[in-house]
Amino acid sequence: MTFLPAEPNSGIRFRRVDLDGSPEIEAAFEHIVDTNRSTTLGKGNIRLHTVEHILASFSGCQVDNAIVELDANEPPIADGSSREYVRMIEEAGLEAQAEAREEFKIEEAFEMQSGDTTVTVFPHDKLKITCTSSGGGGRMTEYFSIEIDPETWAKEVAHARTFCFFEEIEYLYTNGLIKGGSLENAVVIRDDAILTNEPLRYPDEFVRHKILDIIGDISLLGKPFVGHITAIKPSHAANAELTKQLAAHMRKPKEKVETFSPPPPEAQPKPSKSRGKSAETPKVRDADPVTEPDNLVQDGMTLDIDQLMKVLPHRYPFLMVDKVTKIDGNKIVAEKMVTINEPYFQGHFPDHPIMPGVLQLEAVAQVAGILMLKQAGNFGKLAYFMSAENVKWRKPVRPGSCLKIEVELVKSRRNIGKAKGICTVDGEEVSQSHVTFMLIDRE
Repeated sequence: MTFLPAEPNSGIRFRRVDLDGSPEIEAAFEHIVDTNRSTTLGKGNIRLHTVEHILASFSGCQVDNAIVELDANEPPIADGSSREYVRMIEEAGLEAQAEAREEFKIEEAFEMQSGDTTVTVFPHDKLKITCTSSGGGGRMTEYFSIEIDPETWAKEVAHARTFCFFEEIEYLYTNGLIKGGSLENAVVIRDDAILTNEPLRYPDEFVRHKILDIIGDISLLGKPFVGHITAIKPSHAANAELTKQLAAHMRKPKEKVETFSPPPPEAQPKPSKSRGKSAETPKVRDADPVTEPDNLVQDGMTLDIDQLMKVLPHRYPFLMVDKVTKIDGNKIVAEKMVTINEPYFQGHFPDHPIMPGVLQLEAVAQVAGILMLKQAGNFGKLAYFMSAENVKWRKPVRPGSCLKIEVELVKSRRNIGKAKGICTVDGEEVSQSHVTFMLIDRE
């Protein structure tokens, strides 16, 4: 593995010199393809495993632009920490570049849940990480909090080694995940014993390594992050989800500016520079309001009601979605506020108002249709509800409820989609179903 300097604003790139054409993969969250025990980047058929320790080294040392050349699909593991990578950076030396360093500073707090992981992000004037790590049954629970700068990174975090529990080793070997693993590059926890070829480098080395992983994974945001992250039982999957949500927050200021700015002036044809015969003046095509916002339905995005009305054709009283809170791969989460003002409560039922179950199905179909629009060529189409299977209604939905609609696209072929939907209120399931729908062109 070789570290090379890179041009300003080019970011971190991995170059596979063992493959024809030396293809590159940019260090960006859009290229995350797997988060099982480590972070894997992919582009086309190219894969690069366990990139988080190197990315953490660059981030901690405040290196913004670099090229990493590799002759394999995984960096050398070294001792399971970032120590050797930091030494490489220190030996090479750093050079300040003329361009300003652009950071992303979070302006509003938010919380996210991913599996067993809970993460809260707060505004702060530096990068600060507060972490609690814990194994099954609360084993080896550790806590650490630190503000990250080049000095604290190199001294307090970079030396923390990766670790695993003894009972996990058979599974990891069987799945080909730790073929090069040994006590030379990892710490193994067996019952209450710690197996290692040297004493622990920190009294709370495990939680510090979790912080190291967080630093590496969130660097895939593409900009240095400024804020306070508190994480309970973090994982690479949760770190990837956090990075996607940070990216969505990073786009918000731009979206607000575009929302409150006047529309751009209509494009005018440039005068012809040819001499003699005059060039024909090209016609300017009017913007299509349906296809213009083709970046609304993407991973990491959230959609408010104004954006939803650009995506869905439904209107009062049949728009069954108020906002989309999460888009991730083939999954989407949305919400519908059920108020007493809903027109169907006048007759369903006057003395005991409950939301009709078929409208929960409609909500699932609308949310599933949004997810289908993420695929290339689908944006701007209509989703027609075709059928419902395995429908179960668990509890009535009353006025004042926030209906959470979670949909997973389980099958998609051409213009036909099939999705599984679960509706909940206050964490309790109220209905579930499988819906099939068809996408058609708008007339």
